[in-house]
Amino acid sequence: MSLGRLEREITACRLCPRLVRWREKVAKEKKAAYQKEEYWGRPVPGWGDPQAKLVVVGLAPGAHGANRTGRMFTGDQSGRWLYRALWKAGWGSREGSVGRQDGLVLTHVWVTAPVKCAPPDNRPTPQERDRCGDFFQKELRLLTSARVYLALGGFGFEAVTRFFGLRPKPKFGHGVEVALPGGRWLLGSYHVSQQNTFTGRLTEAMLNRVMAQAGRRAGLSAGKG
Repeated sequence: MSLGRLEREITACRLCPRLVRWREKVAKEKKAAYQKEEYWGRPVPGWGDPQAKLVVVGLAPGAHGANRTGRMFTGDQSGRWLYRALWKAGWGSREGSVGRQDGLVLTHVWVTAPVKCAPPDNRPTPQERDRCGDFFQKELRLLTSARVYLALGGFGFEAVTRFFGLRPKPKFGHGVEVALPGGRWLLGSYHVSQQNTFTGRLTEAMLNRVMAQAGRRAGLSAGKG
């Protein structure tokens, strides 16, 4: 198994009928602002530096972001927040992310999610989560240089704890740190969703601080890459 082969398996998946129907419905009907664009409308694989020391874990592709562009956290407000923070830390080659061909390069970082298809209301069922879990676990096993897993939200946090079989399960919180086997770390951050960023629950300063925290645990120098 390689990351390339895993990507091909992910993008061909049709195991969850509800998610298949939803992602394809969204891709056909489109958002008014993107009527002239061709939507990806398939499962979205993780992407970034295969030798990443930092793995950013979200929830699932956004309906009109990653489900449109074909790249995680790309083409919506959540992605603007995430990639701006990675750029400020020195691990992204440009401030924003608008599409798979925009030239953005990540260094030391891999961006992914436990669920690969856009779910209705951003709420995958436990069964859908578990079907996708095999892809997610294969992905984490292939990222052999990873030292830190930065979970954006409780869903991604729990997915990482399941992967490592942590007992008792640690409680999610913004800035929380959990020691993992092999000298690795799990860090929590509020998700970069508009629900959090528009209300001020998550500010740019908070996100930048947790990104620096992740960099220190991963042995990276913020601002230098």
